[in-house]
Amino acid sequence: MARRMTRKDKPSRQQVYTLLVQIGRKSGDGLPEGATGAALMCFASGVDEAEAVRETVAILKQADTAPLDVTGYGTLEERLEAGHEIDGEERGLMQRALDENAVIVAQMTPFFGDAPEPEDILH
Repeated sequence: MARRMTRKDKPSRQQVYTLLVQIGRKSGDGLPEGATGAALMCFASGVDEAEAVRETVAILKQADTAPLDVTGYGTLEERLEAGHEIDGEERGLMQRALDENAVIVAQMTPFFGDAPEPEDILH
């Protein structure tokens, strides 16, 4: 006997994207004294990367930061295909972002002068 699929049964279209967000200084941003900005490595869920970026920027603005630029590095599968090494802790944070439909800030690297290269921040 065929069973009718309910909304709850449908597989989620959500995926988790790795985003590198550069932020500038803003009053109350919580960055260390003397920092000129920071890079935030985030894991964000979305049906596509554009949605993940929009949600991340909105949440960071609510958190009194000043997002300046976002670089997307794709899904877990895309990063593995690109040769990125992804440890268990990072995979756990990605799963949490998916489970909670959330944006997780996994790492914050303050800038004191020039911004580091993305390869210095991503694994």
